[in-house]
Amino acid sequence: MQQTRWFFFLLVLITVDLQAQDFRGTDKSPMDMAYYPDNFAHDRKGNDKALVRVIYSRPAKNNREVFGKLIPYGKVWRTGANEATEIKFYQDATIGGKKVKAGTYSLFTIPGENEWTIILNSDLDYWGAYSYKQENDVLRVTAPVKKSGTPLENLSIQFAKANGNDTVMRLGWDTTVVEIPVSF
Repeated sequence: MQQTRWFFFLLVLITVDLQAQDFRGTDKSPMDMAYYPDNFAHDRKGNDKALVRVIYSRPAKNNREVFGKLIPYGKVWRTGANEATEIKFYQDATIGGKKVKAGTYSLFTIPGENEWTIILNSDLDYWGAYSYKQENDVLRVTAPVKKSGTPLENLSIQFAKANGNDTVMRLGWDTTVVEIPVSF
């Protein structure tokens, strides 16, 4: 009787192991978040301490020519992969010199060789930029393109501390970096 139990126990373990899914490498553009300040978004009581949060997917370069080819110049881009990038301001802010109310927006961009247009749009839950409607833009600003000597394999968004509650939102991929001033 004891041997039969052990036999069935081992059979179940082997069956479960054989049916397990392999999750390695299944997400080609993993999601990420960037906060400002990044030291951290919530206090011990669960109160929000962040001023801004960005949720986005990080596509990879994969030996491709990114801007001008994979991501065409002059066309609205979801600023990442999969769903459109989402940006949430926990309080009113100024972006590139223009005011924006606290709230959640889709973050789109129009990449250019020398300058990008940064767009906050009131429509949420887009897949890509296929349903993008310019009439729902809340804010548009431009920012110059900088070139980096070291290519970034994956799209990255981060906030760099400036003065007080000022920050710079950096968008970088391949050798392209765009910096947008944000203040609260």
